[in-house]
Amino acid sequence: MELLKNTLNAIQPADLKTKELTKEKWDGLVKPMGSLGRLEDVAIKIAGITGKVENVIEKRVIVVMASDNGIVEEGVTSTPQIITSLLTEGMVKGITGVATLARFVNSDLVTVDIGLNSDFNHPEVLMRKIAYGTKNFTKGPAMSYEEAIKSIEVGIEIGDQLFAQGYEIIGTGELGMGNTTTSAAVLSVFSGLDVSLTCGKGAGITEEQYDKKKNTILKGIELNKPNKEDPIDVLSKVGGFDIGGMCGLFLSGAKNRIPVVVDGFISSAAALCAVKLNPHVKDYLIPSHLSDEPGSRYLLDELGLAPMLDMNMRLGEGSGCPLAFQIIDAALYTQENMGTFQQATIDSSILVDIREE
Repeated sequence: MELLKNTLNAIQPADLKTKELTKEKWDGLVKPMGSLGRLEDVAIKIAGITGKVENVIEKRVIVVMASDNGIVEEGVTSTPQIITSLLTEGMVKGITGVATLARFVNSDLVTVDIGLNSDFNHPEVLMRKIAYGTKNFTKGPAMSYEEAIKSIEVGIEIGDQLFAQGYEIIGTGELGMGNTTTSAAVLSVFSGLDVSLTCGKGAGITEEQYDKKKNTILKGIELNKPNKEDPIDVLSKVGGFDIGGMCGLFLSGAKNRIPVVVDGFISSAAALCAVKLNPHVKDYLIPSHLSDEPGSRYLLDELGLAPMLDMNMRLGEGSGCPLAFQIIDAALYTQENMGTFQQATIDSSILVDIREE
């Protein structure tokens, strides 16, 4: 608990002065003010995170939290639980979606066993197992309060270690059969939205299974009565170790003043937990894309953040992060290499700033 407390106390808001200086730099480039939209926004946001107007990101990593969920006992997914372990092996083989995309954008990939329901062991997988998966939350809490804290602190520890190794940005990913169920439950608790809005079909289920999935979430919330004013209680009652681990990564990024990229639905649920623990964490989050999982839109609304892409993706794993890395690189490169009005001998005073309208 000490690591979590110290981390939360160390998180400060973004550097507003540096953001304003960076905005002024963009406004001096040879274009209508604000015309590059979110390319400008993301570069300005990163400047506020690092405290530097000029930024180049050369060392990047995606962390995949692998964990199983006891709620699969209720038939909320058509995918056998063993697939979590098989995909974890696929990560280190480099054959999964995110592993392929990470290689394409020259990003490192770190895979973590934070709660696989197997004795899977591989030298390239970080072994941080808290338990052999969570429990079935229709019969009691998914995990103990102490285990929830531990899952968050595992993420903080890994984030701190990676940032100490010189990584300048981190992407968040996960593996875990049943984790769209846990994420929908987390969203329902925090937002008060009906499960018909927060819950989707995940990797693919029948209408009968979908009805059972929604009823399972309702049953778990009614039984456990998670306290939405206490994010750790929510995580422990209806969450997962993967959500806790990614929550810790977001907290570590905010503490270390490093941007952290949010992937899709499950990653966004973890981001919401982190923001509920400390609202300043929002300043350090960069949402990559709008997942095709229906609850994603509501999660981003809860966070008050807009995604950079809408690609109808719903793979998870952190697969949106490599795409976001490329957009961020493009934004930072443009800021430093585009010409100014002065260089173009154009009088910028003739321009109207339509952003104020």
